[in-house]
Amino acid sequence: MDTIKANTEDRMKKSVASLKDDFAAIRTGRASPAIFDKVRVDYYGEKSPLSQVATVSVPEARLIVIQPWDKALIIEIEKALLKSDLGLNPSNDGKVIRIAIPPLTEERRKELVKNAKAIAEQYRVSIRNIRRDSVDALKKLKDQGTPEDAIKKAEDDLQKLTDSFIAQVNKAFEEKEKEILEV
Repeated sequence: MDTIKANTEDRMKKSVASLKDDFAAIRTGRASPAIFDKVRVDYYGEKSPLSQVATVSVPEARLIVIQPWDKALIIEIEKALLKSDLGLNPSNDGKVIRIAIPPLTEERRKELVKNAKAIAEQYRVSIRNIRRDSVDALKKLKDQGTPEDAIKKAEDDLQKLTDSFIAQVNKAFEEKEKEILEV
């Protein structure tokens, strides 16, 4: 039963970590290198993460500077940025790419909050599904002769674990919502 609980906790931790990665990729009004985590650049025929072919820095609150390690990649990086659904307009001077982060409109902010809320709900469902799988595993132990009170206690522990991870998802969503709505 301890292995079931440990496995459940591990899977739930991975879900919360994945949620935070997804939230990091949602653009807010502030410049953040994390919004480029999902951008892939064509690097000699291979799709490589932007962070592996260039340095991404934030010299000002609303400006991002991307400096490719290989100057020949500047056009490919620009293409990848334009193809991404970030809605940003890169400009290059032959050496670096500068991206001014425009302030978000109220409508866009509400849309981003709605998207973040949907993502958070997907992760809540995922955590509940992990709990359900673990409860099913416990019921199999019951069929193998494990005492019913031990199964019941383990189910209660799983519920407490689930509640704590759902609370983490809610907290992450509230932080992201605050960040998006910040002017």
